[in-house]
Amino acid sequence: MVALEEQDMLSLAEKAVKLALRRGADEAEAFVNRSSTNSVTIEIGQISKTARIIDRGLGLRAIVKKAIGFSYTNVLEDAAIEETVNRALSFAKASKPDEDWNGLPTEKTFASVKGTYDRRIADLHSEDLVKIASLMLDAAENTDKHAFPIEGGAGTGCLSEAIANSRGVAATDEGTVIECSLATIGREGGEVTPECVEFNFEREYCIDPEWVGHEAARLAASALRAKRIETGMMTVIFTQFALQQLLYYTLMRAVSADYVQRNQSALKDRVGEKIGSDCVTVYDDGLLEGGIRTGKFDGEGVPQQNTVLIEKGVLRGFVYDNYTARKEGKESTGNGSRAGYLSTPGVDTTNFHVLNGRRSADQLVSGLDNGLLVYSVQGAHTSNPVSCDFSVVATPAWLVKGGEVSHAVRAVMLAGNIFEILKNVTEIADNSRKVGQLVAPWVAVENVKVIGK
Repeated sequence: MVALEEQDMLSLAEKAVKLALRRGADEAEAFVNRSSTNSVTIEIGQISKTARIIDRGLGLRAIVKKAIGFSYTNVLEDAAIEETVNRALSFAKASKPDEDWNGLPTEKTFASVKGTYDRRIADLHSEDLVKIASLMLDAAENTDKHAFPIEGGAGTGCLSEAIANSRGVAATDEGTVIECSLATIGREGGEVTPECVEFNFEREYCIDPEWVGHEAARLAASALRAKRIETGMMTVIFTQFALQQLLYYTLMRAVSADYVQRNQSALKDRVGEKIGSDCVTVYDDGLLEGGIRTGKFDGEGVPQQNTVLIEKGVLRGFVYDNYTARKEGKESTGNGSRAGYLSTPGVDTTNFHVLNGRRSADQLVSGLDNGLLVYSVQGAHTSNPVSCDFSVVATPAWLVKGGEVSHAVRAVMLAGNIFEILKNVTEIADNSRKVGQLVAPWVAVENVKVIGK
C-alpha cells in the first residue's frame, strides 16, 4: 500500500512538471510530500491531550528565461494543481532573471540508506503513546522527590515524499520518527532550578522512556543548591545539547556555501587551513544509519552523501545545494533542504557528525581537576553568524573539582569564538548521540572564558 501511495505521489509530480512545460516553462520541478503525526502532550506533570495531524501537498518551481517562480497547494486535485502551475509560471514571468541560475539537477544514482523506516512506528496509536508518556512520568516521580515534570510528551511521524523535474529526476522516499521528551525542574525550600530536559528521538522504535524520565529528574535534582563561582579561564566539558546550541548558529552556518558566497562566513578562502585541534574531525553525513536527517535524496532530488568538512582540524570543504554548487562549477553535496512542499530549497547541513574520541564521558570528568560540565546554554541564537563570536548562559551546569562533579553553578556565562573553541578541544569522548542535526559526543575544551561573580 505504501509503495502504491508513493507511486501515486510521483505520478502527480511528473504530471505537474509536464503541465508546466506545456504552459511555457523552460524547466520545472515538483515536490510532493505527505506526513502523518501522532502526539501526546504532558503539561504540569499530567497527560493533557492527544493530537493527530495529516498534511500533504505539492510545491512547484517553474523557470522561464532564468527567472524562477514558485507556488504550492495542499489540495492534490487536477484543478488545484493546474492553478498552482499557472501561479508559478506567472510569478516567474514577473520576476527578474537570475544570471547565476544554471539549471535544475540531473538524474543520478542514489545510495542505499539504513535505519530510516520502521513499520512498528507507523502502526502505533495514541494509546501506545500514552503508555510511553506514563512510563516517563512514573520514572521521574520515582527518581527524586525534589524533581517535578512540567512539560513534554511523546510522538510519532511518518513521511513520504516524491520529486520529479524536467531533467530526468524522478524519485520517492519514506521515513519514520519516534520521540519522547520530558522537561523538569528541581524544587527545594524556596529554590527552583532552571529547566532540565532529556529526550530520545529515533528513526526506529528504540526509545527508552523510563531512562528519559529518570535522567530528566536526576538532572533537575542535581541542579539544586547551586553556588556562584569566580570569573576565570576554565576547561569546559560540553554535552551534546550545549554543543548543538553553539554550533547551530555558528559553525553549521559558516560551512554553508550560501553564507560563504555572500561573504558572511569567516571560513571564506580558508579551505586547507587549520581551524581546529587535531582531534576534531567533522562530516556532514546524509547517509548516516538512523540519522535524523538521513535520506536517499535531498530537497532537489540530489543524492545525499558523506562530505568531509573538517579533518584532524583542517578545513576540507563546504556543503552545497545545486544552485550554490553550479555557481562555482561544482557538484551539489546533496544539501538542498526544504520545509516540505511549502518552500524552495536552500543550503543546510544534514547530520553534522563530530567523530568520537577514545575516552568515556566518565574519564573526561575524572581527568578534570577544575572545570565545568555544561549541559545546556541559553542565548546561542544571539551569536554572530559572521564572526562566530558568542556569549551565552550556561544552565544547567556543574563545577568539577578533583575529577568529581562537585555542585551546580548559577549565573555563569561563557564567552568566546567558536573557532577558538575548536582549536582548544583537548579531549573527545566516545558517547555519541543524536541531538537535532548534530551527532556528537561530549567534548572537553580548555581556556574557555567563564564569567561568574
